[in-house]
Amino acid sequence: MSDWLTPGLAHLWLPYTQMQTAPPPLPVVASHGVRLQLADGRELIDGISSWWTACHGYNHPHIRAAVEAQLARLPHVMFAGLVHEPAARLAARLAALLPGDLERVFFTESGSVSVEVALKMALQYWRNRGQAEKKRIVYFRHGYHGDTFATMALCDPEEGMHTLFAGAMPDQIMAELPDTPAMAAAFNRVLATHAEHIAAVIVEPLVQGAGGMHMHDAATLRAIAEACHRHELLLIADEIMTGFGRSGRMFACDEAGVVPDIVCLSKALTGGTLPLAATVARRHVFEAFLADDTGAALMHGPTYMANPLACAAANASLDLFEPGQNSPRLEQVAAIESALRAELEPCRAIAGVAEVRVKGAIGAVELSCQPGGNIDLDGLRRRFAELGVWVRPFGKVVYLMPPFVIGSDDLSLLTGAVRRVLTERAASLP
Repeated sequence: MSDWLTPGLAHLWLPYTQMQTAPPPLPVVASHGVRLQLADGRELIDGISSWWTACHGYNHPHIRAAVEAQLARLPHVMFAGLVHEPAARLAARLAALLPGDLERVFFTESGSVSVEVALKMALQYWRNRGQAEKKRIVYFRHGYHGDTFATMALCDPEEGMHTLFAGAMPDQIMAELPDTPAMAAAFNRVLATHAEHIAAVIVEPLVQGAGGMHMHDAATLRAIAEACHRHELLLIADEIMTGFGRSGRMFACDEAGVVPDIVCLSKALTGGTLPLAATVARRHVFEAFLADDTGAALMHGPTYMANPLACAAANASLDLFEPGQNSPRLEQVAAIESALRAELEPCRAIAGVAEVRVKGAIGAVELSCQPGGNIDLDGLRRRFAELGVWVRPFGKVVYLMPPFVIGSDDLSLLTGAVRRVLTERAASLP
């Protein structure tokens, strides 16, 4: 291990990490099923699916075979002026799975960039229609949409990770989720006040992820969609986290019967195998870019856009959601949801726990924090690893988002570790 770990760490810059004080990262050498194998021989049950991507677990043979076959044929080709079968098949399949006429697919490599493209589409949609003044975006408190500059401007200014860049980002409009009559009235006032300058409203449907795993119901999502319709605004659904079964339906918007104008996808799109994202637009949005003037075209094109290997992995991942594949993914999600509800509920009685929330294959335990106090996230993460699980709390939230293929025994080991670690934490509270 020392032949790569020690020399390599001297040159790595790790994400979201104060590298002067943080403990060293755990060296992973292999993965299989729902487990990560460390260099010292230990195995950890992955409770967060490698940042919510590995929905089928690791090293799934069907996805691996598809990538290997594609590698032998065509690993990559530029997507400007050329096209290939994996991307064409994947675009058609996504259009068939998504609700309504969400039918035009623009591929990128990461979730943040898929949101950037959605914002670009929304602003240029209005510009192409002669309403260039409509260029502001409405987002919601507790939201998170990415780490790039345009997406940072759509993250909660208090709880987000981007307060350091305040003043250097576009000025957008934050609203409260309309989850009560009073909040719905306030949201409508925001839209009415700024409608002539608003291009779109962006929302994480049903579950706001990295902003704290806050959850809302289908009625709230419908209220947002109906308000956008009344004020003739575009609705962007950021399904990067919730898409592909995580919320309990193939897409979270399905539960509310909502068809957004633009939807952003990534994370589990390839089953956690390769980077890929997609921004999918409805027919009327795409048609606003059609003209004899090339200036009306969407001017965006990532170098590795629609990478054939990633598209092959995504097609194979979608195969595993189809009926008759001996992999009833949504049924597995329902079983995980039931277990999370039962096995995390005792956390409510633990001192220092503020709330327990569950939706689909997402379980979140929010911790209380004393005024001026801090939650020892590094200590919690280290203790979870000692117990043989990979759980990475952030902010005030300890959460589980396991692969859909996890067995009941392994899931109980995860939930048991959460209860044990939070009980130990409670014993140390003043």
